[in-house]
Amino acid sequence: MCAVWLQVGQCGNQIGQEWWQIITSANKKEIDMYPFYSLDGKLSAICVDSEPKVVRRLQKQIKRKVFRESNLIVGKAGRGNNWAYGYHGARRKNEQDLFDQTMEALRKEVERKDCYCGTVIFHSLSGGTGAGLSSRLCEAIREQYPLGRILSVSVAPHQSGESSLQHYNSLLCLSWLQRYADGILLFHNDEVLKRVAALQGKEMAEASCQVSFTTMNTYITSCLAGLLHPLKVFTTQSGISMGMEPWELLQSVCPMPGLKYLHTAQSSTRGTVFWDRLASSVAHPLPRKSPGGNPHCSLALLAVARGPQEDSFLLNHALVLRKLKQAYRCVSWNPFPATYWTDPLSSFAPPDHHSHTLTVCANHSSSADFLQRVEQRAKAMYKKGAFLHWYQRHGCEGEEFGEAFETVGSVVEEYSHLGD
Repeated sequence: MCAVWLQVGQCGNQIGQEWWQIITSANKKEIDMYPFYSLDGKLSAICVDSEPKVVRRLQKQIKRKVFRESNLIVGKAGRGNNWAYGYHGARRKNEQDLFDQTMEALRKEVERKDCYCGTVIFHSLSGGTGAGLSSRLCEAIREQYPLGRILSVSVAPHQSGESSLQHYNSLLCLSWLQRYADGILLFHNDEVLKRVAALQGKEMAEASCQVSFTTMNTYITSCLAGLLHPLKVFTTQSGISMGMEPWELLQSVCPMPGLKYLHTAQSSTRGTVFWDRLASSVAHPLPRKSPGGNPHCSLALLAVARGPQEDSFLLNHALVLRKLKQAYRCVSWNPFPATYWTDPLSSFAPPDHHSHTLTVCANHSSSADFLQRVEQRAKAMYKKGAFLHWYQRHGCEGEEFGEAFETVGSVVEEYSHLGD
């Protein structure tokens, strides 16, 4: 049992709800659930939000009473979509700080582990709690457990706008993640919407109205299941899964500590599978060039093939990996840019369904487009002094913004030279 699963804010808990539905409904041997549960049968999960409704709904919908009551941590009021308010916390009397409660719950979960290897955090980049509190938690976890790894599952807001403060919140959160996290699985709401619409055969005009957040979250969690659900290749001789998938993922796709933004996509089919076609389907919507016209490339990628016909993947893995390396434009100077895992069971399909999934996670330079857009829009607002008083009143001064601009800008610059 090596990971603690931490979900923060409304978005983080909604994704967590879909994630735990996959895990708790899986018709697998009990031993396969070892990485997710403590010895007392409770999930190694901590759910925190500044408002109670999403956490309470999650508790009701995930049955079997698998959540530890003390790990359901809620406040009485939101954080105003303000990173500074989420980071520094409420200053009301007689209200125990959400941060302190969460760190205490994390400490107890770590002590329940046979071996603690790290924390997986679900959160958004735009909300006050999801961006601000998760930043502070990420910083504190790194300081208190320096040998443990941190994998962030981050959801970026729609470009059209979800909040007037989203660019500030995203900038500051991305800066903190760059400093303290080991890897960031970055999901863009706009890209997920397009992907789900394409899978459902809808045009974007109708998709924006008909594709729900629940459907989008289901796609995100199916990608996570493709990457992080236990694989037989990582089990011991006695058949126990140690839950090393998140950390082996980071080892495969983050060979350079400064470049840690990961693009994930998935495609699936039923019946007879042609893995090279699934590879083409996964790579088809991938951004090919930056807004400036420079071709994107990948530092490294991992392909995870799941399904009863895994042998057919193993027989054709060289062809599939070659196609993926070409589509993702893996850098020529990395001698081993592509890795693959296989498993005979699809992570989220009933055992009697012959479903096959191909999930690809790549350290892809298109992440720099998003980072640069956030940096530019936040900087334009900052130069005009827009909304800064909302951050200053909660203790966020110009120095924090200056460091955030510098940190994010340096990542953009490093990705721009990835293919050199």
